[in-house]
Amino acid sequence: MTARTAYLIIRTLAVNPIIKKIWRIQVRTFSKVFGLPFAVLLCSVGTTFAQTGHRGDSTESSTPLRVSEADASNSSGVQETTAPDASSSGSASRKAPKSSASDRGSDLGKVGIGVKVSTLGLGFEAGVALTHKLNVHGGGNFFSYSRTFDYNGISYKGNLDFRNGDLLVDWFPFGKIFHLSGGALIYNGNKINANASAPAGQSFTLGGTTYFSGNTNPITGTGNLSFRKAAPEVLFGFGNLVPRTRHFSFTVDAGVAFMGIPQTKLALQGTACTDAAQINCVDAATDPTVQSNIVAQQNKLNNKAKYAQYWPVLSMGFGYRF
Repeated sequence: MTARTAYLIIRTLAVNPIIKKIWRIQVRTFSKVFGLPFAVLLCSVGTTFAQTGHRGDSTESSTPLRVSEADASNSSGVQETTAPDASSSGSASRKAPKSSASDRGSDLGKVGIGVKVSTLGLGFEAGVALTHKLNVHGGGNFFSYSRTFDYNGISYKGNLDFRNGDLLVDWFPFGKIFHLSGGALIYNGNKINANASAPAGQSFTLGGTTYFSGNTNPITGTGNLSFRKAAPEVLFGFGNLVPRTRHFSFTVDAGVAFMGIPQTKLALQGTACTDAAQINCVDAATDPTVQSNIVAQQNKLNNKAKYAQYWPVLSMGFGYRF
């Protein structure tokens, strides 16, 4: 092998990894800013210039390498001189993965916003990326629904109101779309309000006791059902409100909110009679027996509604990352 051939081989091994590294950095940078077509064009131009420069270096090196045989014997010296370039190329290659870590570090601070529909209501949400695998997001939900129903002879005109806000941390264990979320409803204003009434002469039951609504002063009242003001929440799902490589997102989540046993309160006023002839009648708002039966009725309602302490959460949302 001649000195010129050895020099070209060593130079090729030393320089090419560096060129490839520069190309990779340029592709990542410009593809983010200008898009893939411009990055491909840049690489094509870079390849042309690299090849031109390589041919120029070969031409320039041809003159000094055409020397006496004595210089050929010193080819080992050339190898020793160029060897550090190979080691530097190796270190350059080893540093290349740091660019990916840098890209992951750039995830910090990305912001996404979205809208969603869920069993907690219709709402909005906003999130921010903490790391490559962690987000924090929060939002609010609103919903109202009215319905009239009868229970134990009393007619209730109820209104269901969802007013709540949550704050959650999303963990992406595989760095992809699957995530686990934990947090809480930091404000839980979900409740049911109802107006109660029993038509004159209508029978109704309180705490196992049958009464009749007074003809001259029928039974009326109010009722409400509420939850504790904060509730832990655990979810899992697919999608990312703050996607790392695109702008639009679609998310699906399922889980449970631990709202606690609902608390029911009833308040009645009017005349309550223990017989249909309405001979034995009392004021429902002040009579101790009626009030005791109202408390028993509240406990009965609470027991029937205790399943709602584990509120199922199902949601679907669309978002945009800035």
